[in-house]
Amino acid sequence: MNLNGTLVLLDAAVGRLGAIAQHALVGNFIFASTSSVYGATRRIPFVETDPCDQPLAPYPASKRAAELLGYTYHHLYGLNFTALRFFTVYGPRNRPDMMAHKTAESIYFGREVPLYNNGQMHRDWTYIDDTVRGVLAAVDRPLGYEIINLGRREPVLLSDFVRLIEELTGRKANLVPAPVPDADIPYTYADINKARRLLDYNPTVSVREGVTRFLKWYERAVLGRGEHV
Repeated sequence: MNLNGTLVLLDAAVGRLGAIAQHALVGNFIFASTSSVYGATRRIPFVETDPCDQPLAPYPASKRAAELLGYTYHHLYGLNFTALRFFTVYGPRNRPDMMAHKTAESIYFGREVPLYNNGQMHRDWTYIDDTVRGVLAAVDRPLGYEIINLGRREPVLLSDFVRLIEELTGRKANLVPAPVPDADIPYTYADINKARRLLDYNPTVSVREGVTRFLKWYERAVLGRGEHV
């Protein structure tokens, strides 16, 4: 779906759905990619010039393939294409399969949540508002062809992230030790120098503040408890 859907949108952007295109019909194409394309890279923090040619699962493989398609359409039709690599985005309306949401569900409903490698995995948790600001900045800047990291550049241990949610709720999650999946990696860490230079990107929401905002939304939207955490 990632690759085929992106291909359809790229064709629409350059007019190939109706006729043979000579140039792009839209000014700027923004693609939501993922930090997972880096795979098991040894380069920390992650930089956009990394080859990213050994993805560990179909999802990042499809995202990387879509990035490459973007270059082809830029080359052939002059399409401005910016791929934004998101790093562990969390916040209100977070997907239910993401760790912040799963931990909240475990705390309030007692559901088991696997804690991979005893929580000894770093993630560059990035609050949704910061990510959205990066996306909006990219929309307003046609850059030719670019790949840009959008993270916070502040990796936090998974175990510390879970403990923060427990601290702010005053409850314990139902954690179950689990081995690291083959598709997972021990570290994500965004180098955001390029984002700062090209997008004036400057993440401002700390992990503590971001988790606090997420929990306020969760208790209001999911539990119906009003505005209080």
